[in-house]
Amino acid sequence: MARIQSWRRGCCGGPAGPSSGEGPAHGAPPAEETALRRLVSGFGQFRHQHFEVDEELFSRLLEGQHPEVMVIACSDSRTDPAIICGARPGDLFVVRNVAALVPPPTDDGQPHGTASAIEFGVKALGVRHVVVLGHSFCAGVRCLLEHDHGARRFDYVSDWVEVAREVREEMDGLVTDAERAPLARRAEQATLLASLRNLAAYPFVAERVAAGSLSLHGWYFHFGWGVLQAASGPRGPFRQLDPDDPLRPAIGGLQVLPGGARADAPHAAAPPAARMRSAAGRGLRAV
Repeated sequence: MARIQSWRRGCCGGPAGPSSGEGPAHGAPPAEETALRRLVSGFGQFRHQHFEVDEELFSRLLEGQHPEVMVIACSDSRTDPAIICGARPGDLFVVRNVAALVPPPTDDGQPHGTASAIEFGVKALGVRHVVVLGHSFCAGVRCLLEHDHGARRFDYVSDWVEVAREVREEMDGLVTDAERAPLARRAEQATLLASLRNLAAYPFVAERVAAGSLSLHGWYFHFGWGVLQAASGPRGPFRQLDPDDPLRPAIGGLQVLPGGARADAPHAAAPPAARMRSAAGRGLRAV
């Protein structure tokens, strides 16, 4: 708990509002207005730090975007990938949804937001890396594990998290009060890996992975500890990321060496798409 409180202070500049033991000052604007004003002030800082300081960068961005990395992340307000990774404008092409889920490929003629973003990032922008970014204390994964379809607390979330129902099926029967917290972390990582395998099953992704032009990564951010881990393969395990070590993909043959150089990583070659689709439908053995 001390680690989490310390992290909150470091991120938010100290306690505020009810947690500080003080109510709003006399005549202060409502809390919701304060939150919006903070965003407007933040834009002023952004404009000063980027537009006024780095005009060359934004001149290039006016000509188009050319990110090398796409991130599929959770909508959770605590885990913004650009903030976590210190990215600059134009560095990342990002799609966010509840629990950072990637549905398996389907050809049902219906609109698919996450799949369309993946297709645009891979086919139109030509990203070289796709990162599925999961995190600790994920409410979407908790909803998946609690399987609230009977209560129907949500009209859409309950159906959405069924994308990763294989994870719940594996975790069922393993939960005890003593093991609930570590099991939740395991389920979060298992959900990330399920999305990673679904991602690899898209034909246009599999083609580029096989050609060596695209690598898939599974990263897990534990914000209670301030740790970023990476999946060593499509079924794990996870290891802590160190910027001084080679950044090996979970799927694909393109690893990044310290300093940004690239090297082939044949040990991480992706299985054929058909085999990945089959694997996506099976339960997880280890994470």
